[in-house]
Amino acid sequence: MWSSRLAFILAATGSAVGLGNIWKFPYITGENGGGAFVVVYLLCIAMIGIPIMIAEVSLGRRGRLSPINTMKQLARADGASQNWKYLGWMGVIAAFLILSFYSVIGGWSLSYIGHAFSGEFEGAGSDKIGAIFGAMLSSPETLMIWHSVFLLIVVAILSQGIRSGLEKAVNVLMPMLFLLLLVMVGYAMSTSQFSQAVDFLFTPDFSKLTTEGILSALGHAFFTLSLGSCAMMAYGSFLPSQVSVARTAITVSVIDTVVALLAGLAIFPLAFANGLEPSAGPGLIFQTLPIAFGQMPAGTFFATLFFSLLLIAAITSAISMLEPLIEWLEEQRGINRKVAALIAGVLVWSVGLLTVFSFNNWADLHPLSFVPVFAEKTFFDIFDYLTANIMLPLGGLFIVVYFAWFMNPDAARHEVGIKSDNVYRLTHFVMRYVSPALVLIVFLYNLL
Repeated sequence: MWSSRLAFILAATGSAVGLGNIWKFPYITGENGGGAFVVVYLLCIAMIGIPIMIAEVSLGRRGRLSPINTMKQLARADGASQNWKYLGWMGVIAAFLILSFYSVIGGWSLSYIGHAFSGEFEGAGSDKIGAIFGAMLSSPETLMIWHSVFLLIVVAILSQGIRSGLEKAVNVLMPMLFLLLLVMVGYAMSTSQFSQAVDFLFTPDFSKLTTEGILSALGHAFFTLSLGSCAMMAYGSFLPSQVSVARTAITVSVIDTVVALLAGLAIFPLAFANGLEPSAGPGLIFQTLPIAFGQMPAGTFFATLFFSLLLIAAITSAISMLEPLIEWLEEQRGINRKVAALIAGVLVWSVGLLTVFSFNNWADLHPLSFVPVFAEKTFFDIFDYLTANIMLPLGGLFIVVYFAWFMNPDAARHEVGIKSDNVYRLTHFVMRYVSPALVLIVFLYNLL
C-alpha cells in the first residue's frame, strides 16, 4: 500500500505530469490560438479526464492485482464475460509500446541537459540549434546511450518496490519538479512579455478555434492524465480502502492542469521575448526554446534548469508505464521484484531500438507499407499511431464502460467514495453517457 493519500497523489500526478504537459501542451495551445483552446481543454478535463480516472483507479483498487488479473477477477465477480481480461492486456501492451519510444525521447532531455550545461546554446541561432538536434537524431549510438541511461534510472527506482522505490522517488522528484517550474515561471514574470503570455493563455478568442482544435483539446485532455494504459489501475491497486477515489482523482487532475498552465506561462514569455512563434509545433522545446535560452541573461542556468525539469517529468511518467508489466511478472511468474523490473526493462529497451533506428538508419524503412494508413510510417510512427489513436482511446472507453455498465453498482458506489446521492448520480450519468460519447468522437476522428 501507499503510505498515505498524499503519496498516491504525488505518484499519480507524476504519472500524469510528463512530456505531454511540458512539451506537448504549450505547442498545441500555440497552434490552436491560446485562450479559447484552454477553455475547451478545461471542459474536457472535467467531462473526460476526471470520470475516466475515477473509473480506472476504482477498478484497480477493487481488484488489488495487476491490470490483467484485476480485469479477469472483476469480470468473474461481476458475472461479466472473461473477455474483459483483454482490456488489461491491451493497457499493459500500450504502456509497454509507449515507454519503448518515450524512453528515447526522455533520453533527448538527458542529452540536452549536457548541451545546456556546457553553454552550447549561448548566442546560438536556429542553424546551430538545428545542427545540435540533427546530430543527435542522426547518431544511433548517441540515441542508444541516452535511451539506455534513461531506462536504467526507471528500472533502478522500480526495482526497490512501492514504498522504498517508487514512493521515495516521487516524494523527491515531484516537489523538485514543482520548484523548478516555479523558478522558470518566476523568471518569465520578470520579462516584459509575461502579460502578453497571460493574455494569450487566458483571454479566449473563439474565432481562432477550429473544429480540429476542439478535437485536439478532447484528445489531449484524455492523454495528459495517463488514462487508458492501465497505469492508474496499477497505482490504484495500492490505494488504501479508506481514501476517496473521487476526491483524489479530482486533486490529481487539477494539479496536472495547473502544471500544464504553468509550463505555458514559463515558455510563452520566452518565445514572445525572442520573436519566436508559439505555434512552432513539436520543435518548440528542442529547437525553438534553446534559441531563446541562448539570447537571455543567465541562459545557460535556465536552460539546464528547464531540461532537468523535462527529464523529471519524463521519469515520473515512465515509472508508471513499466509498473503494470512488473506487477504481472511478479504475480503470474512468481518472479521477485528486482528480477521482474530488470526483465521488463530489457524488453522495453530492446523494442526501443526500433525507435532509435527510425530516426537514422531505418528512416526510409516503412515495415507496414502494404497497409494504407501505415504506408509512410517508420517503426516510431507506427507505435505512436497505434497507441495514441487506437489503444489508449479504446482502453479509456472500455474502462469507463465497464465501470458504469458492468461493475456491481454497490461496489462501484463504495469505491468512488461520493457520499451525496445527487452528486454520485450526476457523476455516474457522465460516466455512462457523456465520457464514452466524447472518447468515441476522438477515436473516430483520429481514424478518419
